[in-house]
Amino acid sequence: MAKLKYYQAFNRALREELARDENVIVMGEDVGESGGIFAQTRGLHAEFGGVRVRDTPIAENGFVSAAVGAAMTGLRPVVEIGFEDFLTCCMDPLVNQAAKLRFMLGGQVTVPLTVYTFGSGGVNAGPQHSQSLGAWFAQVPGLKVVTPSTPRDVLGLFKSAIRDDNPVLCLFAKRLIGASGEVPEEGEDFTLPIGRSEVRRTGNDITIVGVSTMVRAALAAAESLAEENAIEAEVIDVMSLSPLDCDTIIASVMRTGRLCIVHEAHGPCGIGAEIIARVSEQAHDVLKAPPWRITPPFAPSPFAPVLEKAYLPSAARIGDEIRGRLA
Repeated sequence: MAKLKYYQAFNRALREELARDENVIVMGEDVGESGGIFAQTRGLHAEFGGVRVRDTPIAENGFVSAAVGAAMTGLRPVVEIGFEDFLTCCMDPLVNQAAKLRFMLGGQVTVPLTVYTFGSGGVNAGPQHSQSLGAWFAQVPGLKVVTPSTPRDVLGLFKSAIRDDNPVLCLFAKRLIGASGEVPEEGEDFTLPIGRSEVRRTGNDITIVGVSTMVRAALAAAESLAEENAIEAEVIDVMSLSPLDCDTIIASVMRTGRLCIVHEAHGPCGIGAEIIARVSEQAHDVLKAPPWRITPPFAPSPFAPVLEKAYLPSAARIGDEIRGRLA
């Protein structure tokens, strides 16, 4: 196995897909010669040229709209929105057009559009650059939403997104950009299916479901719980918000009887609420205690590092809440 950083796995996935299919193009702000704000597109402009890897004006609604049209007419656009917060600037082409056109036209066209962006907190970027909006888009039929937490998942899910004939939104985490992990060797055409959760740690006492950055926090909390309290937690990485793989989560809860969900998005109407609803509908009888969510407070993310640290869920907070509930 090779070892790559999160952003390097992104770069490799995009390079492999550009080389594999001449219909793949990349559009966005600073994706060209500069190589991206996190070096995620470094070298691609030089290798594939300015026609296929092109910078755009600061006009998200305009260039996402152009990408929808390009996707309908045979290309496979990969579009960067620099920060997840700025998805709000292109809601119409994403939600009203890309997600619905295949339905409205009776399947006569496909819309193989991939939109990726960098979100979540942890880097002191403040309330307009730290949001986690995945639950908004998971409500939209026709739009797939993935949230990879490791370099391996970035490589496999991003490649699958680009090959999908439906619009896919890839939510990458700024805080994980420099995180390292093992990935398949170069030359292996590695993909991961969209719509599947993965068990990262097995256990019989409680199921912890983590989203994106919170998977690492959940794993750290699980190790601490095992060492200090002999509590064995099972940790599940959601990976895909839509389609949402609740079968894996429910199978785990059937064994553990307890459920805790951790995400950076706010609690009200979030993906945690949806998971709890589905578990309650399908596995209510096995629950030994009420499921609960660990999320930031219902307020914008603060700028100050000390306040943001207190604002975001941590491994210590996860461990303390679980100890309290299982005492």
